[in-house]
Amino acid sequence: MHAPRRTPPSGLPQRRATVSVTSPALDGLARATVEATAALVLVCDGGGRVLLANPALQRFTGRSREELVGAPFWEVVTIPEEVELARAALAMVLSGRPAIPGEVDWTTGDGDRRRIELQTSVLTHDDGRPYAVSFIGIDVTAHREREAQVRRQAVTDPLTGLANRSALFAVLAARLHVETGDGCGLLFCDLDGFKEVNDRYGHAAGDRLLVAVAARLRELAGPDDVVARLGGDEFVLVARGTDADALAARARRLEAAMAAPFDVTGAGDGAAVRIGASTGTALGGPGEDPDTVVNRADMAMYGVKSLRRVRRGAPSPS
Repeated sequence: MHAPRRTPPSGLPQRRATVSVTSPALDGLARATVEATAALVLVCDGGGRVLLANPALQRFTGRSREELVGAPFWEVVTIPEEVELARAALAMVLSGRPAIPGEVDWTTGDGDRRRIELQTSVLTHDDGRPYAVSFIGIDVTAHREREAQVRRQAVTDPLTGLANRSALFAVLAARLHVETGDGCGLLFCDLDGFKEVNDRYGHAAGDRLLVAVAARLRELAGPDDVVARLGGDEFVLVARGTDADALAARARRLEAAMAAPFDVTGAGDGAAVRIGASTGTALGGPGEDPDTVVNRADMAMYGVKSLRRVRRGAPSPS
């Protein structure tokens, strides 16, 4: 008869089977891992000369193992303007100061720059004396580009590429900050005749018109100006300074630019539409509320648009 299987008392951990691996086998596993990993593995001596470069690094640099071993690592992967920084960083970690994980730009064999997340470790003898430095790098370029794209999308109008409403109010909050802001001028623009373009030519033509309007606004903007699409056919230009006359002159130039014909067919066949723009201006000083300044410019624009309708004999907008 077989002896009954004993069940460990409740609450006591069960012992797991262990695997015994000899030191030579572990060395083989370590070598195989370094050879197989997609991470960039580079080990250099105290003078910065390459001692080990795994296949991933060989592919990254476009060089063979023989070409890499013995070469200063800053001649292999470091971008030219950071060579001295790389040398200083190597000396720093060899002096005993802790290495700080971070990101650097490395250059490929084709000259492309890639963003590398880098882990640096110092290799030491049994007595603690350093003899080499290892770099483990992960190419995070695509990940960082996706992050940057998400950040851009969060503050960008998807149709025109201008700043969106959220970005506009962030800029206003900074320029109207009670302690650090220097004030700004606001130019509120509402297109005249946009609905008629949509009704006659369709929404695709309306979208092309908005994109063309955005392009003209960019041309009018100065280096410190911010142009935003507030929504629909409403645009805002934020200018530095609080010169009322200069802002009024900008408004006149904007209206003149919007009066020129637009090609909305996309066919380049000369078919064009003419619209206009009604603008309102407002000045904001440090400590003012961004919503208040925007509303003031909006009301000024509304007054201009209403006056023009009255002059044309059209009913005032509701």
